[in-house]
Amino acid sequence: MNADEASKLSVFDGKQIRKVFHEDEWWFSIIDVVEVLVGGDRPRKYWNDLKKKLTVEGYIEVSEKIGQLKMAAPDGKQRLTDCANTETLFRIIQSIPSPKLEPLKRWLAKVGKERLDEIENPELAMGRMQDLYEKKGYPKEWIDKRLRGIAVRQDLTDEWKDRGAASSKEFAILTNEIMHGAFDLKVDEYKQVKSLVRENLRDHMTDIELILTMLAEATTTELHRDRDSQGMEPLTKDAKDGGEVAGRTRKDIEQQTGKPVISTGNFKQLTDARPKKLKKNED
Repeated sequence: MNADEASKLSVFDGKQIRKVFHEDEWWFSIIDVVEVLVGGDRPRKYWNDLKKKLTVEGYIEVSEKIGQLKMAAPDGKQRLTDCANTETLFRIIQSIPSPKLEPLKRWLAKVGKERLDEIENPELAMGRMQDLYEKKGYPKEWIDKRLRGIAVRQDLTDEWKDRGAASSKEFAILTNEIMHGAFDLKVDEYKQVKSLVRENLRDHMTDIELILTMLAEATTTELHRDRDSQGMEPLTKDAKDGGEVAGRTRKDIEQQTGKPVISTGNFKQLTDARPKKLKKNED
């Protein structure tokens, strides 16, 4: 789950709360939590006022424990956001009068425990993700491909970490090389084609788009290992070459079928457009 953007969102009371795994624990977007507790359309102002109030009251350690971490903003770009780990977040939310306080505290504790369980047994993370996709209405065949794609992506990012690419910015550069080679589009351009903003691109791919993405990333992983690539320049070349392998396959598919592989629709539109399967014994 760690490499995938879908894993960086949790849902409480029907609202999304962004989170990121940092220094071996979950850190949560304070703005998102404030919005859940107080509602309204100005959670950022509420949080700024609360920060000042906590400082005036002498709780300076709270401000010191707040981190500025990059998270996906509504426009889809990574932006620095005030974040807190579970312990600090508990102190912050205790200062906010809200009937949702106790349920949110229990939810935070549950999320933290689940992450510890997943570190010990990664299969639990995959199982939870499968349940999430099923609840959203994705078909089983698509979910199987998506989960396989996550495993392929994890394998690739592990290689990047071991070979000198550690930051999210470097991951984004390498991913763009792969996607451009495979689809002639960078990630942001691809999302524009599908009319996406904050959503995860891969959650809106068709089966064939997912398969080609897996091919590109699996090929890139093999190239890293075969060439023993180290550092951004060799890794970038591998990413370009791996993407182009899938790109040639895509072009061959398009030539054979006479239609483009890249779909302009997001997944909900694609699902609504699919013919419904007939039940057994149905006329």
